Amino acid sequence: MRIGLFIAETSPPGSDIAGLLERARWADENGLHTGWVPHVPWSLDGLTAVALAGQVTERIELGTAVVPTWSHHPYAMAQHALTAQAACDGRLLLGIGPSHQSVAEGWYGADYTGVIHHVREYVEVLDAVNAAQADANAGRGMAGMGGRVHHEGELYPVESLLGVPGAEPVPIYLAALAPLMLKLAGERAEGTITWMCDEHAIETHVVPRLTAAAEAVGRPVPRVIGGMPVGVCDSREQGLAAAEARYGGYRDIPTYARALARGESGSPAEVAAVGTEDEVAARIRSYEAAGVTDLAAMTFGIGADRAERERNHQRTLDLLAELARSS
Repeated sequence: MRIGLFIAETSPPGSDIAGLLERARWADENGLHTGWVPHVPWSLDGLTAVALAGQVTERIELGTAVVPTWSHHPYAMAQHALTAQAACDGRLLLGIGPSHQSVAEGWYGADYTGVIHHVREYVEVLDAVNAAQADANAGRGMAGMGGRVHHEGELYPVESLLGVPGAEPVPIYLAALAPLMLKLAGERAEGTITWMCDEHAIETHVVPRLTAAAEAVGRPVPRVIGGMPVGVCDSREQGLAAAEARYGGYRDIPTYARALARGESGSPAEVAAVGTEDEVAARIRSYEAAGVTDLAAMTFGIGADRAERERNHQRTLDLLAELARSS
């Protein structure tokens, strides 16, 4: 299992640029395999954050988890992503997803009806731009103007050119929990990104659907990026109480409620890897056994006061670094 963590805060008030760069450097220097950034209203733009992190790191993969599709036309998303890809020397993992109906309609004024058709065509445009970038890199495009982007679609017809200097085509990762989204991820994406899925949900729902879809079209099985809260503390009971206080509200979000219902406990806190170093390491290994190929740890400090929370958060980071070095 590749060991990664969020290098920008997912909860308010988010991360500033200095904090992002400090966390990115730490992850790169301490052997982590992946560093993830969110795209939320109270923090930095996800792709800009990746581009910035790419300038202060050398080897770590950098991913967005995730940019809502509604925030960009797919042609614009592709150019934004290719620019970030150039900034981090080809280490970008483009995590995208349609998010939730409330986000689509409330934040972006979009219509969530038929969302799977939206995502399918969105990925088709991204694929067309990746092909144009490959053509430009191979000298098959129009001199200095990029490759041809041609897509005939109902939602996003595109006829244009695009080629970002110094960029390579961008691998696409879909935030997929529902059956049709997992099928699409298996058929077209390099991986899926999950949240609020315990080992049972991963093993019995995510992996079988992803595998079947990939095998049906003759593709390798995509990576499974398991996003989950992770916190080291003095006991699992202490960790569960802290996880419930911080993440319990996810049971009220329909998409995550369905993911939790496919698990064994139905509790957001029970999805978290919390407790002593040995308990957290064992829990992470259980996710690996269920089929998670990549950990995206949402680390958080557990404790009654700031000093204890900071001390336990550092214990969490140290454990992740140890696991990364031994994996």
